Amino acid sequence: MAATTAERAGFPLTIQEMAQRSGFSEPTLRYYEKVGLLGVVPRDDSSGHRRYDTRLAERVDALACLRSSGMSVADMRRYLTLLAEGDREAAAAQRDLFARHAERLSAEIERLRVRQAYMRGKADMWDARHRGDAAAETRAIEQVERALQDF
Repeated sequence: MAATTAERAGFPLTIQEMAQRSGFSEPTLRYYEKVGLLGVVPRDDSSGHRRYDTRLAERVDALACLRSSGMSVADMRRYLTLLAEGDREAAAAQRDLFARHAERLSAEIERLRVRQAYMRGKADMWDARHRGDAAAETRAIEQVERALQDF
């Protein structure tokens, strides 16, 4: 009789469990294995199904964090290559890789702030219309126009 997830105390994880844990789809996990981001994922001897041990699960978790920040597969591959080179040897290249992504995220956050200001202005405008407050509506429209100028 096959062990249940609870009996296995969480490891090794099936691909379904790894997908749920990481937020990646099963096809994405298979793709990441195929393109070398995960290496070869061990298989269950009897079923041939993928099994993710603690080390692989931690790697998937790290990749999920990188991907959720918008890092490309090519840059994730670069990160893993540099990681294999060792801390001291690859430190400057790792710093540059992460600094570049931090700058990209800063720009993305600024764009989101502009969109947020637009949405707040539109909500305020519709609220003012709902209440019949012409002065508040005018202020909200000005806020929306300012936000549009920042796009």
